[in-house]
Amino acid sequence: MHTITPQQAASVRLFAQRLSSTRRGARLARLLVAERLTAWEVSPSVAEGAVRITAELAANTAFHGHVQGRDFRVALTCEPVSGGLRIEVTDPRGERLPAPPSDPEVLPSDTESGRGLLLVAALADRWGVEPYPPSGKTVWAEVEDEPRHPRTALTLPAP
Repeated sequence: MHTITPQQAASVRLFAQRLSSTRRGARLARLLVAERLTAWEVSPSVAEGAVRITAELAANTAFHGHVQGRDFRVALTCEPVSGGLRIEVTDPRGERLPAPPSDPEVLPSDTESGRGLLLVAALADRWGVEPYPPSGKTVWAEVEDEPRHPRTALTLPAP
């Protein structure tokens, strides 16, 4: 007699959470993403990069995208078959688009900001910005388990 073992179909996993647009909310976003990726058993290389990307994007949202009384949203989309992960951080400041990362050699060594998107660009396989109507924006980044293109090395000037 033949027994058929049911196979669980690999489905896309989704997670989204609204958080206060504060430093505390940004820290909580990083912790929630780390917990979710652990629960989903995402590969350590993808999870580590995704947590760092989330930390940078959430910190940027709390600092640059803050509007009194308005939250930001962090969302994850995981495709278990491909091992790909998309991180999205949405804030209400659609008029303040992130500038493309500048060359780290050009930044003064004593500057305290301006390197976050360099880190995102180095860790992500792709990233970008999309409008979030009526007045917000979503900054997104995608990380693959086996990237199609080699990531560029990030070298920051010495402090």
